[in-house]
Amino acid sequence: MTSETPPQPAPEKKEHQAPKGAAGKTAWTNDRGETADIEVISDWIVLRKKENPAAEIFYTYYRLAETEKKRPISFVFNGGPGASSAYLHIGGLGPRRVLFKPDGNLEPPPIQMVNNPESWIGFTDLIFVDPVGTGFSRIVEPEKKPDEKDKPDPAKTVEEKEFFALNRDLESLAEFIERFLSKYKLWDVPVAIIGESYGGFRTAKLARRLQETHGVGLSTAIAISPALEWSLLNENDYDVLRSMDAFCTMALAAAFHGRSRVFEKGAPIEAQRPAIESFATRELAHSFLVGTAHDPEEQRRVFSRAADFLGLPDDLVRLAHGRVPFWRFARELLRSERKILGVYDATITGVDPFPDRENHEGPDPTFAGIDRIFASGVNHLLRAEIGVESERRYELLNLAVNRAWKRDEQRHALEGPAGATDDLRFAMSMNPNMKVLIVHGYYDMVTPYFSSERLVEQMKLLPEQRAKLFIRHFGGGHMFYTWDESRRAFRDWARSFYG
Repeated sequence: MTSETPPQPAPEKKEHQAPKGAAGKTAWTNDRGETADIEVISDWIVLRKKENPAAEIFYTYYRLAETEKKRPISFVFNGGPGASSAYLHIGGLGPRRVLFKPDGNLEPPPIQMVNNPESWIGFTDLIFVDPVGTGFSRIVEPEKKPDEKDKPDPAKTVEEKEFFALNRDLESLAEFIERFLSKYKLWDVPVAIIGESYGGFRTAKLARRLQETHGVGLSTAIAISPALEWSLLNENDYDVLRSMDAFCTMALAAAFHGRSRVFEKGAPIEAQRPAIESFATRELAHSFLVGTAHDPEEQRRVFSRAADFLGLPDDLVRLAHGRVPFWRFARELLRSERKILGVYDATITGVDPFPDRENHEGPDPTFAGIDRIFASGVNHLLRAEIGVESERRYELLNLAVNRAWKRDEQRHALEGPAGATDDLRFAMSMNPNMKVLIVHGYYDMVTPYFSSERLVEQMKLLPEQRAKLFIRHFGGGHMFYTWDESRRAFRDWARSFYG
């Protein structure tokens, strides 16, 4: 008599598990001395491709403890591309922040983490999101590499660089937001998105995509120091707009440092702006437009006037035909003191270590040193205070992501640079109740405030639409919220904006 072994069921496919997150409570004190308990969750959400795990997106979620009131939620991300959310997280919006000097200059090491009375947790729950390749967010590596006989389906495999592209990045963030709302059952609360720099570009794009494709209705969209149109990122000899926009910021910076020959040092910004913007959009823009066809005497007068605004020698401005690049202005304004301006905040200065060299080879005052502040601060917060246990390196600003970035939409070679202003206009037409805020620091030479001023006036909004779009600027640069005064003013304005 023989016995047959019954057929065994196929082993169940093991579901992918993201790393273990951390959760807890912390106390936060506002600027009126009132203390509230806050729940904090740092964790990962798994994104999928053809229902297979594709990537793990890391986030930190703050919400008021023990409240039944449904508060607004705000998804917050930075830019780069390749930047984590640490800058907004511990620089301005989160309940804990890293300490800067009141004017945004760096404190000496080691870093100090302090309570942030200006945190937005007072009027919205906050979710700080790290896109793939930044922070602790990574692709999901395959369990084993397939051999030649078992080639994977290209539609189901995932490569890290596929996320480093315009559309795929937007898809992944939109999927994250959709999955987050489902995980925490928050589909019935007001939703805001907040992005800085390239994140501001993301904000305008996502304002359309989330509502059109993912069913996420937005109450609020906020773009901080945004680069809304890529065509405005690079200066060249054949375009008027970028040079005109940058001129406005450089003129304000010259006055701040007491080098303007038009304004007294300390003159209020609002008193300077009308004269600067009028000259830039009329006489200077016309000179850029006509080039050498300009009347020589009139051209000399315009360039001399531009030199007065910029606090630079006439000869330097004439040689540049009025188009002084912001990086050259940063080096030339205080050359006599061997100082160089920060390009992201022209009020901050540093020593030029190689003043005799043709090209600037020293550190940028706003970029050098800031990594140690934010990297140390966010690692301390996540690992020591919140309790995340991970051997992963926290990628504060991943330059490999930045270098790999590409456009992945179908387009003709002759199509222009990418832009997001049209998407914002579309989103505002689709959802007339959505409020939009665009905000800059006056002294940011990389994404100048006047670019957004112009773009808003070109959006052809109806009066009732325009009443929903607000544009505000504060003292400081790209990360103006590192200034104490500007962080408070931004918080106050945003609190009324959220209502």
